[in-house]
Amino acid sequence: MFWDFDGVIIDSVDVKTRAYVKLFEIYGADIAERVREHHEAHGGMSRFDKMPLYLQWAGEKCNQSLVNQFCNRFASMVFSEVIASPWVPGVESYIRANAHRQTFILVSATPQDELEKIVYNLNLTDCFAEIIGAPIPKEEALRRTLEMRKRNPHESLMIGDAQEDYSAAKANNVPFLLRLHGKNSAFFPDYSGPSVKDFIPL
Repeated sequence: MFWDFDGVIIDSVDVKTRAYVKLFEIYGADIAERVREHHEAHGGMSRFDKMPLYLQWAGEKCNQSLVNQFCNRFASMVFSEVIASPWVPGVESYIRANAHRQTFILVSATPQDELEKIVYNLNLTDCFAEIIGAPIPKEEALRRTLEMRKRNPHESLMIGDAQEDYSAAKANNVPFLLRLHGKNSAFFPDYSGPSVKDFIPL
């Protein structure tokens, strides 16, 4: 079972939205709004891909040093807030209990080292067989894991809340479960597959 993190395990989508807007509001309200709209539409996209795009929109001469600077500022703004964000209802007990003894793989666009620290601070490290963050794309993370573990894609599941999660699942023939919330419903207008709003047992 592949799990996304932000918006699926922890309700931290707004934390990252606010951070992106704050970073780019110095370039004017129009740029900040454009950044906000793009981020909300592409929640599963790595900041390593977003920052060069947003800096280009802001009129900056983009280089790796500037991208790293903005990524580091972003990380410092969100780290503590993500850890302090509320759990998606029901998910903590589901993951910790793992009653069906499933193999849980965490796949996120958050940078690897930062993701590992967040998971450690939430005392979740032992709940996952693997923790995979950026710069490995989600599509590649699923493919590698399925090959390495010799698993049938149709006997796996990807739980996500972003188009990037859905695309990664489709590319690997993995069934997809959408965690639907107020921030992503507009980006799945034609989605007809299974979805959940929380993980509270019926």
